[in-house]
Amino acid sequence: MPRGEVTMSIHIVALGSERPGLGLGEEGGGQTQGGLLWSYLGRSAVAGAREPLEGADGGMLNSTAATRHPLNPAFVEYQARMFGDVRVVVHDCPSWDLLDRDWVATRAVLEQADILVIKYSVNDKLTFQQVRDTYSPRIRPLLRHWAVPVIVAAVGARLNEEGPPCTCPLCASDWSSCVPHSEGLQLSRDLGATYLELPSLNDFFVGRYFGGVLEYFMVQCLKQKAKERPDKRRSHKASDLRPPQLEQPARLPAVRVEESHFAQDMQWLLERGVQFADVAFYAGDSGKELGWAHAAVLCAVSPYFRQLLLGGKARERPVSRCACREASQSLLSTWDGGMDDPTRPDGHLSGRLSRLVVKDPLLCVCLWEMLRFLYRGASEWKQLQDAAGEKLKNSLAVAELMDRVRSFLAREKGSRDTLTPRSSQQSPHYLGNLFNSPLCSDVIFMVQGSVLPAHRAVLVARCDVMAAMFSGKYAEARSRVVPIHGVSSDTFLSFLEYLYTDTCCPASVLQAMAVLVCAEMYQVKRLQHLCEVCVCAYLQSMPSRELASTGISVVRLLRRAKCHNADQLYVWLLHFIANNYLIFSHKPDFLELSEEEREQVERLRWPSRGYLQELSEYQLRRRQLRKSRCSVM
Repeated sequence: MPRGEVTMSIHIVALGSERPGLGLGEEGGGQTQGGLLWSYLGRSAVAGAREPLEGADGGMLNSTAATRHPLNPAFVEYQARMFGDVRVVVHDCPSWDLLDRDWVATRAVLEQADILVIKYSVNDKLTFQQVRDTYSPRIRPLLRHWAVPVIVAAVGARLNEEGPPCTCPLCASDWSSCVPHSEGLQLSRDLGATYLELPSLNDFFVGRYFGGVLEYFMVQCLKQKAKERPDKRRSHKASDLRPPQLEQPARLPAVRVEESHFAQDMQWLLERGVQFADVAFYAGDSGKELGWAHAAVLCAVSPYFRQLLLGGKARERPVSRCACREASQSLLSTWDGGMDDPTRPDGHLSGRLSRLVVKDPLLCVCLWEMLRFLYRGASEWKQLQDAAGEKLKNSLAVAELMDRVRSFLAREKGSRDTLTPRSSQQSPHYLGNLFNSPLCSDVIFMVQGSVLPAHRAVLVARCDVMAAMFSGKYAEARSRVVPIHGVSSDTFLSFLEYLYTDTCCPASVLQAMAVLVCAEMYQVKRLQHLCEVCVCAYLQSMPSRELASTGISVVRLLRRAKCHNADQLYVWLLHFIANNYLIFSHKPDFLELSEEEREQVERLRWPSRGYLQELSEYQLRRRQLRKSRCSVM
């Protein structure tokens, strides 16, 4: 085969010896002749695929073809040609000890490797252990950095076998002197290598078995190098026209919503909302006052308290005034339920006070912990158990107290499915049971002729403006009917729904903006953020065709967002207009933007003005090129 110009080269670095006794402490000398790579490159398994190794006289492979590497004399270098014009350069170091003499030079040789081959004899276990324990940890970090394919080749037949090597991991008859298959496989896994076992260096194992794997990695290496080379065949197309590249639009800013403080609001009501409390607890043995609570909250979270406090007004009429019918001793009972409260603060609307007698001693001791558990949604069982344990100091008493609390949350007395904390958990927004319900209500809102019942205790806990409105300083505190002006009934009903459930789901963009205005009026910041998210979600889900034809004015939404301190929505709408510049710039309300807003939209607009200019020039050149071609034809 005539030798042409070499266009590519592959460097193979081989470490170790296939022959026992040459791996450590001995220099191989001419050991490369007859070795694994020497034997493979000297064969012509496929006609025309290879040329003989280049010797000093250009003839067949012989000892004069091997020379010492200029950077590290420990490596023997020889060359061959494969695949027609690919030059294969092999750097072979048969002795591992030679690497320790100059590790810097060894590292420089390893950096040139396209393929790394590690060889050892299965009958030289001492050398293998030295490679595994000493040299493998030093090579592993380099391989992770360079990502070089590695082949681990175990050569030779084990001493107790006449045929192929035993690959059974349970066969340990010659482990004292030979390297087991499992240890060689583990070494290859540590290095991320391909593991091969060659009983001998005959034509089959060298040419097809080892050669097939090596040629696969060589082909992959050639493909990778071909990708990295500049493609000269496309150089003549550099002068062709190319359209301008359209950049991606700017990412819309995120609208953040603060975390829910529903449980904290309810705990505040328990701790500081005594002014609006209408339930008093007394100890059954001493008559001492234990604490105050709110009937609306207790009835919302517990069927037990609903029957106890409401009696005939509840859906299920209890047999007796005490709802604990199966217990031998009543836990709670009512006393003077119809007596008005004589100690209410001045200016507060007079109402009926329910007095509850606590006859269970465990509840008397841990009443405050139980009420805090109920007010926070009856879901924090672990916190209740820990708090009761600190006060009672008795595990049996804590277990009995937990059973009492479970009975308060049970739907049906004696049912088995209500005895576990998980099955007794309430929704964290349990006050939704009282939303727009006359049950326990003590205030009525008149909105556009609609009657909306509500509960003062819930309103003052969830809204600071409501808390100030129902205090003794204003007329709303002394009136049962409170008129609301400037807000539609649907909007105010959505506002009340958030106060009770901590959620908001407006039906449209306009409804979300209306609720946002109401939230800003009553200074409920989290609801305002939720409405901002709803507006953004509705607008972003509209396709371009619907945005162009919709009757919703995004510019006017921008005006309302700025007017009602919805800063996040204001910034988001500016970016939204800029990202859909070609749609909104042709609408009449686009002129309502202020000069500062228009400058910001122009700066963020997509597509940019520079891209449109480049596109116009590109189209003009294309038309000129077509005309020139037509004239030539």
